[in-house]
Amino acid sequence: MDGTLVDTEPYWIRAEHELVEAHGGHWSHDKALQLVGNPLLTSAEVLQEAGVDMPVERIVDHLLERVTSQVRSRVPWQPGARELLAALSGAGVPCALVTMSYAVLAEEVVSRGPAGAFTTLVTGDQVTRGKPHPEPYLEAAERLGVDPRRCVAIEDSPTGIASALAAGTRTLGVEAVVPVPHLAGLSRASSLTQVDLGTVARIAAGEVLDLTGRRDDAA
Repeated sequence: MDGTLVDTEPYWIRAEHELVEAHGGHWSHDKALQLVGNPLLTSAEVLQEAGVDMPVERIVDHLLERVTSQVRSRVPWQPGARELLAALSGAGVPCALVTMSYAVLAEEVVSRGPAGAFTTLVTGDQVTRGKPHPEPYLEAAERLGVDPRRCVAIEDSPTGIASALAAGTRTLGVEAVVPVPHLAGLSRASSLTQVDLGTVARIAAGEVLDLTGRRDDAA
C-alpha cells in the first residue's frame, strides 16, 4: 500500500522526523528510507534507538495517528493506481491488500479508492511475522482461496519484494522512494501507469518483464 498504491512514505517520514526531534534526537532522510516496508514494531525499535523515549506500542500509535490524519485530508494516489484497481475489479480478479500498516490506516485508504477493489486486507497488526517473512502473502492467498504461485504481487520496497518472492508469488516491483533491485524472477516497472490487465496476465503466466527501460543495474 504505502509507496505502491499511495505515496504516503513522505507522510511517514515527516511523522518520524517530528517525533525524533521532539525527543531531542536526530533523524535523517537516509535513516527514514531504511524503514520503508518494515513492520511498524521494527521501525519503532529503530526510532527508540534514535532517542524516542516511548514504548514501541506508543510510537506505533503515534505514527499511525499522524499518517492517518494526513490521509483523511488527502489520499496521495500513485499515478495509475486507481485505474489498475478499477480494471482488476471490473475483470473479476480478486485482490488482497497486503501491507505492514495497520488496519486503521489501510481501511482509511481503501474507503477512498475504487469500490470493491479488495476482497480482503492483510495488515501488519493481523500477522505474527511481518515482511520480509512470507506470512503476509501466504495469508492473503489463503484468504483468497488460491495457490500463491498463481498470484501476482505488486510491491515497491525490497522488504515487500522479499516477502512476496518468499511466498512463491509472481512479483512486480514498482519504483517509489527506493530503487527496485534487479533479481532473478522479479518483474520491474517505473510506474503503475505502465501496468494494465495485460501486463498482470503476462506476469501471472510466468513472464518476467522489465518495463523500466534500464539494464545498467543488472547483475
